[in-house]
Parts: sequence; structure tokens; C-alpha cells
Amino acid sequence: MQETKSQIIQKELERRILHGLACEWESALWVLKPKHRVLMKKPLIRLSDMKKRLGTWSIESREISISRSFVLNHPWDAVQEVLVHEMAHQFSTEVLNVRDETPHGPSFQQACHHLRANPKASGRYQSLHDGISDEASDPEDKIMLRVKKLMALAESRNPHEAEAAMTKSRELIRKYNIDLLKRNGNRNFKSVFVGRPALRHFREEYHFSHLLEDFYFVQGLWVPAYVLDKGKMGRVLEITGTVRNLKLAGYIYDFIKYFIDFSWRKYNQGKGLNRYRKTDFAVGVIEGFRAKLTTRDDGRQGSGQKALVPIKDPVLQGYMDYKYPHTTRFTRGGSSRDQDVLTDGMDIGRKMVVSKGITEKAQGRISYIENHGGI
Repeated sequence: MQETKSQIIQKELERRILHGLACEWESALWVLKPKHRVLMKKPLIRLSDMKKRLGTWSIESREISISRSFVLNHPWDAVQEVLVHEMAHQFSTEVLNVRDETPHGPSFQQACHHLRANPKASGRYQSLHDGISDEASDPEDKIMLRVKKLMALAESRNPHEAEAAMTKSRELIRKYNIDLLKRNGNRNFKSVFVGRPALRHFREEYHFSHLLEDFYFVQGLWVPAYVLDKGKMGRVLEITGTVRNLKLAGYIYDFIKYFIDFSWRKYNQGKGLNRYRKTDFAVGVIEGFRAKLTTRDDGRQGSGQKALVPIKDPVLQGYMDYKYPHTTRFTRGGSSRDQDVLTDGMDIGRKMVVSKGITEKAQGRISYIENHGGI
């Protein structure tokens, strides 16, 4: 029987996904010590129609299975997390040679430590983004409830009221994080992608990374990730922090991205400027917003009462050192830019007001734009 067009497309998609999982398996080995890395032999990887588990490792067939439904309906960082969890099961049996313990026993926990895997990312475990959305939407979370209300007030057509609400929301989350640092409270760190994996990224994405890291209590790192439409490994910005801070930083990223696209269409109307000029404009918007965050009410640069000054969390930095023991710095080559477009973008960025949009839950996202009243 001849395959339909949709069946052919589905088969090609699954072929690419399997290739991506194989590439991710190889990429995940870099964190291991050389003596362990050589003992990890590539297993068979397949998609399965299992309903109650996200992934499994079979000792007998040397096979990692990932739920087909899960892979097709969740973001790639969530899939990555489950794959590395199953790799830890493989590590436990094939590197540590332990086969007589319970599935999540001490040797498995040791394997998770070696691979930086999440010990819970299987079985009835909520997927990465679902868990973040549920935890960040806890009705007992008074901080998030107040931030949501303030962001709603930031939609006001009165510019002074809108600015005051946005400033107050920043101060609230800043105060919470400072208090957390002072009392050295427990932090349950998670990591998520922002943006999409790609073979190359435009310059504004690097400015986004610095903005989120400097002012929104997360750490950013460019990590390897499979680019599905290209069939190759690329890179993506991954941010790490507490669930609350990931939620806010993810929303800031989404909001500013939308704001840039919306403003660029208006700015470029009738001009015919190319994609590289949009990058100049986007960098300008981001840096204009950064200047706004670091400027006091009297217009001077500094750390006044309403300014945001970068604060580093040593516990988060320690977690990053554990999770990514081998990192390298890279620099991008210089590129031509239009100073006038950049300056215009900065002027627009200084006037931007971040408003309502912290949502209860969105499939496959940690946040999304609820409406566009703040623009």
C-alpha cells in the first residue's frame, strides 16, 4: 500500500528526530572523564508508543526508547533532559557494571552526578516546561501574584503610572532575590532554552544573553543543541536559575522579541532595510532598555534607588561550575553596522515598558504574550 504524503512527512520527521537524539547522545558525553567516556558505547535509539513513561533503557537490547508522543509535543530541551536521564541508566549498568540495584538506586544517582542528569526525568515525571509552569503558577506564591498584578498595571495608558508599575515589579523581584541571598535560602535550579537552536545566531541574541544574565538573576550559556530543520548540531542560549527567575527571564525575552518585531515593521515601513539593519535596530532596543534599567530618575547613570545593578548568586555560580565543568569563551567577528539605525533603536528601547503577560501555563513554553497592551 502506497504511503500518503502525511505518512512520508511523519517518517522523515521521525528520522530527523532519531538522528538528533543520536547527535545529542554523543554531545552529552563531553562532560564525562575520558576514562568513562570511552566505556560508553552508542546504543540503539528508537521512538516508542509507550504511554506511562517518557523514556526507558533496556540492558538486554542496549536500547534507549523515548516516547513518540513526548518528543512530538514538547520542546527539545525537555527531550534532552529525558535522554540524558536514560543515558545515566546506561552508564550505571555499562560503566559502573551495577545490575543488582533498584532502578534509581545509589549507582544510578552516581551516574546522574557524572552526566549531570536529572534523576527524576522519567516515569510519571512532569516534563521540564510543564513542571516549571506549574511551580511558577502556585497560588501560594505571593511574589508572582504581586508581579502579575504590577505588570497588568503597567498596561496603563498613563505613561507615569505604567513606568511606576514596571519599576515596582522589578524592585519586588530584586528584593526577593537579595533576601534569598542574605539568608542563603534553598534554590532548586533548572535550565531551559530561550530562542531556538540554530547554526548561527544574529548579534542581538548575544545582547539578550547579557541582559538576562545581568538583570534577571539567571546565568546564560550557549550550549550544543540539535537543529531539526538543518539536521546538524548547532547552539542555543540556555538560561539557568530558580523557577521564578526562569519564568520572568523567559517572559522578558519573549516580550522584547515581540516588541522588536512589532517596532521594526513600523520603523522599516517604506525604507526597505535588510535583515542586518534589523540586527542594528534590535541591538539598539536591547541596549536602550539596558540603559533604562541602569539610569536613576534624575537621568544619571548609577545605582540609585530605582536602578537595577547586576547581582551575582555564588550558589548559582557553583551549580554552573558543576553542571558545565568545561567551558570556553568565544568572540564574534566585527560586522558593519548603521549607527543611525542603532541610535533610533536605543531611543525606542529607552521608552519600552514591559507589561502584562505572566501566564498560568502554555503548552511547550514557560511563558507567552497574553496581549500587547504594553507596546
